[in-house]
Amino acid sequence: MQTPHILIVEDELVTRNTLKSIFEAEGYDVFEATDGAEMHQILSEYDINLVIMDINLPGKNGLLLARELREQANVALMFLTGRDNEVDKILGLEIGADDYITKPFNPRELTIRARNLLSRTMNLGTVSKERRSVESYRFNGWELDINSRSLIGPDGEQYKLPRSEFRAMLHFCENPGKIQSRAELLKKMTGRELKPHDRTVDVTIRRIRKHFESTPDTPEIIATIHGEGYRFCGDLQD
Repeated sequence: MQTPHILIVEDELVTRNTLKSIFEAEGYDVFEATDGAEMHQILSEYDINLVIMDINLPGKNGLLLARELREQANVALMFLTGRDNEVDKILGLEIGADDYITKPFNPRELTIRARNLLSRTMNLGTVSKERRSVESYRFNGWELDINSRSLIGPDGEQYKLPRSEFRAMLHFCENPGKIQSRAELLKKMTGRELKPHDRTVDVTIRRIRKHFESTPDTPEIIATIHGEGYRFCGDLQD
C-alpha cells in the first residue's frame, strides 16, 4: 500500500509544525497549507488521502472549505479546531467531515483516529474486487454507483456523495432489511467506536434521506428503528 498523504490546513505555525512532526513520526507524507487557496493548490498537484483542517482560517473558514471538499469524495476530512461547542461539531459533521476533534488534543488519540480513517479510505479505493464485481445497486428509481460513489436520481441527475454517506449507503445496500445499530454504522463510516452523545450517524442519515425521501420526517427507504438503529427498506432490484 502506498504511503498515505496527509494535508494539514492550519494557519497557526506552532500547531502546524507540531502536527507535521506527529504524523511524519508515524511514517506519513505530510503537506501543509495555511488557507483555502493553498489547500486547493496542493490538492490539484498531489493525491491527498486525508485533510486535517482548522475551522478558523484566513479568508474562507474551514466550514466553507469543507463544503467544497465534499465534491472530492475520495478525500477524507477531519476537523481539528478550538471550537468545542456542540453546534459547531454537528454543523461540521453535517457539512461532510468524517471526524471532529477539539483542541487541546491528545496526540495518541489523533493518530489513532487518523489511522482508522486512512485505513478505511484507502481500503475503499481497492474495496474489494468482490465488491467491485457489483457496479451499482438500484432501488426505488435510484441507483448507487460504486465506481463514482454517487447517487443517481430517477431523472438521471448525479449526486456525488461524501465519504461517510457513501459508506453508509453501501453498507445498507449490502445488508437490506437488516437492522444496523449506530455503533455498527459508525464503525463502517469512520472506523471509530461509538461514544455517548455522538450524533455522527444521525446527522449522516439525515443528509442521505434528503436525497431520496419525499418526506424525510417520515422516511420509507431508511427507517428508524427506535432504540436499535436504522434499517434499509428500499426495493432493491436484482
